[in-house]
Amino acid sequence: MPQTRPATAGPSQPLPGTEHDYDYVRAAIRFLSERWQDQPDLERLAAHLGLSPTHCQKLFKRWCGLSPKEFLQAVTLDHARRLLDGSSSVLSTAHAVGLSGGGRLHDLFVTHEAMTPGDARKRGEGLDIAYGFHPTPFGLALAAMTPRGLAALAFVDEDKGQSATDVLAEMTGRWPRATWRHAPSATAPTVEDIFARPGLQREIRLVLIGTDWEVRVWRALLDIPAGRAVSYVDVARHVCSERAARAVGTAVGRNPISFVVPCHRVLRANGGLGGYHWGLTRKRAILGWEAGQIAVTGGRGSPNL
Repeated sequence: MPQTRPATAGPSQPLPGTEHDYDYVRAAIRFLSERWQDQPDLERLAAHLGLSPTHCQKLFKRWCGLSPKEFLQAVTLDHARRLLDGSSSVLSTAHAVGLSGGGRLHDLFVTHEAMTPGDARKRGEGLDIAYGFHPTPFGLALAAMTPRGLAALAFVDEDKGQSATDVLAEMTGRWPRATWRHAPSATAPTVEDIFARPGLQREIRLVLIGTDWEVRVWRALLDIPAGRAVSYVDVARHVCSERAARAVGTAVGRNPISFVVPCHRVLRANGGLGGYHWGLTRKRAILGWEAGQIAVTGGRGSPNL
């Protein structure tokens, strides 16, 4: 891990390669969240991170395709409100044109199936799950695969002091009767596909393991295209009734397949971030990163999605 300054500062020296990019971005988001009103310039942000302005600019361009200033704009409340513009029609439109998780615009090509409610109640009994930890653009993540597809993608939330062991314990606790085996070579290809460059992506197969209600909500999330967001009420209205917004929030929080099932695209009706199981810093990072991918491609599809 890069060395850090005391208190709130980020890494003190630029490091070669890209493996530590998210460490800097996470430190930058924490810094920016405390100073939204000041709109800190490149020099102040770079000094806080212990980077030169040139290194700081290159870091953000490399990581998400945006300058630090553009990234700041992409993680503000105003931007979130713009993502929500027309949100009530996003889910119905996506469903009407046949997206439903099967090739979302500007997004991954995803197919999915759900285990039956009876299978879910067995808490993984008879299920073989291979798992491994892998670096991603948003930090370390646990991937868990069944023979039918990806069952979990769970980030390690450093802001909560989580470790890889904590994340593994949480996931194995969901399906304690499954056979869990450490097999990173089995999970690595799917993680690589999720974050692959344009033209290199392959179909991502998901297996949704949850209650009937949870699966209905997760399927609705798969209809939300990158660069758009919906509110909890929108999802509830799409699934059954807007009066179920609280229950939708609970199901969203239980989503085990982060990023691919885009629960980060569900916001409060006023543009507030709401919750996020893997930390609000990471939610901001993912939304900003997606804005960068869309900006780089001019809306034609995301180079890294």
